[in-house]
Amino acid sequence: MPFRSKLSSGKVLSRLIGYLTVIGTLLLLIFFLIWPVATIVAKAFTSKTGFTLEYFSLLFSNDIQLSAIGNSILISLGTTFFATLWSLPLAIISARFKFRGKGLLTGLLLVPMVMPPFVGAIGMQRFFARFGAVNIFLMDKGIISSPIAWLTDENMIWAVIFLEVLHLYPILYLNLTSALSNIDPSLEEMAQTLGVSRLRQYWDIVWPLARPGYFAGAIIVFIWSLTDLGTPLLVGFHNTMPVHIFNLVTDINENPVGYALVFFVIVMTISFFLVSRFFVSGKKYQMLARGHVTSSVKQASRAAQVFIFPFLVGTILVALIPHFTVLITSLGEGWFMTALPEQYTLKYYAMVFQQEVSEIGIKNSLLFASLSTLLDLVLGILIAFVVTRKLIPMSGLLDAVVMVPLALPGIVLAFGYVVTYTDTFLDPLHNPVPLLVIAYGIRRLPYMVRSASGGLQQISSSLEEASECFGASKFHTLRKITLPLIAANLLAGGLLCFSYAVLDVSDSLILAMKDRFYPITKAIYALYLEQGSGEFVASALGMISMLILAGCILAASAILGKKLGEMFRS
Repeated sequence: MPFRSKLSSGKVLSRLIGYLTVIGTLLLLIFFLIWPVATIVAKAFTSKTGFTLEYFSLLFSNDIQLSAIGNSILISLGTTFFATLWSLPLAIISARFKFRGKGLLTGLLLVPMVMPPFVGAIGMQRFFARFGAVNIFLMDKGIISSPIAWLTDENMIWAVIFLEVLHLYPILYLNLTSALSNIDPSLEEMAQTLGVSRLRQYWDIVWPLARPGYFAGAIIVFIWSLTDLGTPLLVGFHNTMPVHIFNLVTDINENPVGYALVFFVIVMTISFFLVSRFFVSGKKYQMLARGHVTSSVKQASRAAQVFIFPFLVGTILVALIPHFTVLITSLGEGWFMTALPEQYTLKYYAMVFQQEVSEIGIKNSLLFASLSTLLDLVLGILIAFVVTRKLIPMSGLLDAVVMVPLALPGIVLAFGYVVTYTDTFLDPLHNPVPLLVIAYGIRRLPYMVRSASGGLQQISSSLEEASECFGASKFHTLRKITLPLIAANLLAGGLLCFSYAVLDVSDSLILAMKDRFYPITKAIYALYLEQGSGEFVASALGMISMLILAGCILAASAILGKKLGEMFRS
């Protein structure tokens, strides 16, 4: 009887934890996701006289706004297209072949993730300006007689796409590598036995089975590039939707067209998200076995290596262009009308810690990111436990709800916070810290849930049941058995949440309105706008932030390996 009573009380406690987790998560999402979005939607359709479509009429009759919408769509389509062309062969090489130096080379492919494209834009401006390093070098060598206008209004959009592709292709690469590695190799072996060509195997077998992984990464790349604020802002290409929204934040009461523009962004991102789901849903992708076995990875032939090594090394070198330009800019001294600096110095790194705005930025980002990661850790563990252990009915619905922030751009969320919480105790003009921490946390919560869920799915629930049968409480079992077994997953998820919170762009640029609250990214932007040495100090601060992000992502990659791609699934 006592044994049955203990089991019964354990089930009651599990149900209680499950329902409290659902209630807490829903309250958080209602107040800091649904309500801000609903406020934007309401204001987009209402005026002082009631329901109106006037703001949309003004939006779509304005040639500048229409041009901005078209430019943003072109950027996102171009980024997704070129990232696909680049990442697909990389994923095939990584998932299907083994060769000398594979670990090092495939690891270096993730380097672009450690620098937000808006930081790379600083160096690109310095190198590709009218009298920048590239033109000076070409004129010194007699290749050209007058400067090439690399960054004209027509070319700037391609500069943005280039930077976006370099930063985002690793997300597609990780998803595709994970998807290809999970394909049962016996399917291709059977097709080969029947005489099916290699190209036909990839088209009829590999691609259909890898499609869910591709669309999971592609939709994130598309939405990310569609709504990225920092890159076009620092490149100088301001005619995009995110930059227009950023400029409208300060005078939203005088120009309510901003509500219509943000609503249009919401409709676009959700529509594309649903379209990607449509291409995957309703189709069966199950296999009798999965990859990750010896037969699925073959030694690359000499002929294959002739292609593999130049392609991988070339990809890494091209991907490092923005990092190289920022590094040189941060070290350059006496750099005027010369291809490269006349001398190099570390004084700009010293100035980072001498200038108040940059020092404040580093301290604030570390604090805000730590708090948001702690929020993600607590909620992520609880949500993952409820979902994987099915503590309550329809627990899968909770998992779906938590993934919603992946489809909602940061610029929309930040804009919604400004509109919703202005003139309240959460007014970002007075103190944006609570909203920054919550915004960082909500947008990275899916990463933590995915990471914790992956760990829990690999642990048999019988271990927890055995512990409770021997008299251990639910919390003791969680502390002594469950958490230690998934510690690596939690560490990896936490590192990703922390690193991406440190270098968040949209929320930071919009919500941090006073310099004492500036995170790193807002400090970089403020320094970049300063005359004199501001550009060089901003580059130095960008390199420091890159090192922080690099350490976190490389550590997460070492822990999770190919499973890192599953963190970026929509």
